[in-house]
Amino acid sequence: MGKVVGMQRSPKHTLNNGAEIDVLGYGVYKVPAEDCADLVSTALDTGYRTVDTAALYANEEGVGAAIRGAVAAGTPREELFVTSKVWNTDHGYDATLAAFETSMDKLGLDYLDMYLIHWPCPDQDLFIPTYKALETLYSEGRVRAIGVSNFEQEHLAKLLDATDVVPAVNQVELHPWLPQTELRALHASLGIATQAWSPLARGQILDEPALLELAATHGRTVAQIVLRWHVQSGHLVIPKASSPRRIQENLHIFDFTLDAAEMGRIDALESGRRSGSDPKLMK
Repeated sequence: MGKVVGMQRSPKHTLNNGAEIDVLGYGVYKVPAEDCADLVSTALDTGYRTVDTAALYANEEGVGAAIRGAVAAGTPREELFVTSKVWNTDHGYDATLAAFETSMDKLGLDYLDMYLIHWPCPDQDLFIPTYKALETLYSEGRVRAIGVSNFEQEHLAKLLDATDVVPAVNQVELHPWLPQTELRALHASLGIATQAWSPLARGQILDEPALLELAATHGRTVAQIVLRWHVQSGHLVIPKASSPRRIQENLHIFDFTLDAAEMGRIDALESGRRSGSDPKLMK
């Protein structure tokens, strides 16, 4: 089960500013700080080139150590794509710039590939100046792309009315239970890439009978079936994995295809169920 043979590489997606990001990257949410450098190094050795972290995750040091190690071993830095995010307590123009410097000190990198607002926190009403700080970092060349995370339609509308740079990415909870159809359509109309966090609904979706049947049909894991659904649906995706085996399996999804009927079976699992927080309720 899993069909892990040799190194694979994710195809690239070109963002709205021309920067390239892997369709499938490695997410390190809840990866313990003490394990992060080793697991990210394993991911890079396996073929991953995109790594997603955040100030909240408290493991930026490990991500940076692995990236620097890979570069020292001969991987060109420009082949690697590192994302981090500003946390809710650092909203506001000056606070965001300071938070960015803190993250860069922890990462130990000369530049960041993408910086995101982690949550809109509408009650704070500070995501406009926060994003303007990201625009400053982008204009200075400190980051290659900027974007948002967990922004819904009303948050994006307000942001676009008050800022100049269209977000390259909106990273949102997205999985077969919560396909975010209307939001994805808005992204497509604006040239914003949709990136899925919690792409496996934090593992809660893996017992769905339809997914178990498809996994048996294809000789794959259920996680591979769901990740294949994501990439065929046009999503960028950043699954977390805490073992070398899972890291390998998650990347090995580019040598099989789900047909239209199989994609439809997965689409039919939509229920609106979340595995994480509602953006409207985050403070």
